[in-house]
Amino acid sequence: MRKLSMEELGRKSVEEFRQADKTPVIVVLENIRSAYNVGSIFRTADAFLIEAVYIIGYSAKPPHKEIKKTALGAEESVSWKYFNTSAEAIAELKQKGYKIFAIEQTEVSLKLQLVNFKPEEKVAAIFGNEVTGVEQSTILLCEGCIEIPQSGMKHSLNIATAAGVLLWELVRGKLAGNI
Repeated sequence: MRKLSMEELGRKSVEEFRQADKTPVIVVLENIRSAYNVGSIFRTADAFLIEAVYIIGYSAKPPHKEIKKTALGAEESVSWKYFNTSAEAIAELKQKGYKIFAIEQTEVSLKLQLVNFKPEEKVAAIFGNEVTGVEQSTILLCEGCIEIPQSGMKHSLNIATAAGVLLWELVRGKLAGNI
């Protein structure tokens, strides 16, 4: 077994990334305290060719040195947009035809492994503050909530980890044509 070289990996340039067909998913970051988490999510969005990242409220936005440290340049390739409020972002997403889901544990949240989106469906996933989660007022504007099932004591994941899990499931399913 041999590790692949950088040339064999087929790494895209920023321009090639921008021109590539994207997965019709937008990540929405609502009041994320850690710029390192924001940067990590940019990197994950780049890895899965996610359409865009929407940044809300007091979340850090590029250019920012802590985003740059964890994004490793993905903040240059992934499209992003800033909104003062989640309501503004959600209004735009609805206008563009996105199904909007908070990534949150609620009394009626859908378990991630049971979610079925068609490959062409546009999906927006809202991730909330590391301590308080997605705001209740934002949840009320969503079509539903998606929950990552957990069995341990904490029942919470770091936002960057949760984004990685959720985005992989969405991309994997869209590639397979069954999520």
